[in-house]
Amino acid sequence: MVSGLIHVYTGDGKGKTTAAVGIAIRARSSGLRTLFAQFLKEKDSGSEISLLNSVGITTIVFDAVKSPFFNPEIDTSFLRDEARDALSRLEEIFSENRFDLVVLDEFICLVRQGILSEEEAVEFLKKKPKTLEIVLTGTGVTDRLIDLADYVTFMKNIKHPYAKNMKARKGIEF
Repeated sequence: MVSGLIHVYTGDGKGKTTAAVGIAIRARSSGLRTLFAQFLKEKDSGSEISLLNSVGITTIVFDAVKSPFFNPEIDTSFLRDEARDALSRLEEIFSENRFDLVVLDEFICLVRQGILSEEEAVEFLKKKPKTLEIVLTGTGVTDRLIDLADYVTFMKNIKHPYAKNMKARKGIEF
């Protein structure tokens, strides 16, 4: 790869993580070294992790960085510290040049939920190796992240069973 670009999958519609899984599998099947890292999700809660591992994609679930939406009692300063530790770990991984593509699932939500500042997110992304392709997912992308990105895809919710009080189903919504 000559130049690594930044992709964003955002919006209020379903399919952001699914799109990121798709590009990760495409990259891996083309021989690219791929890392899929998740924030704001519980370890082993996502059906995709075991599949990604089975096809040779390295995965990391930063499960200490929990969603304040689903865990309202959680200490925000704890979340900020855990998120900064996760970024430090990722910077270390970047410096080792072990991957061609890195997916940061729910990274955008870290900013939206006030766990990371927009400035911290932008500065982190600016430190990526020049050849590293990065995919960001999450609802609520900021203008600065859009400006930094090379691809931006917005998933729009037109209709969803949640509006009829239908619970999320394993394997479909999560």
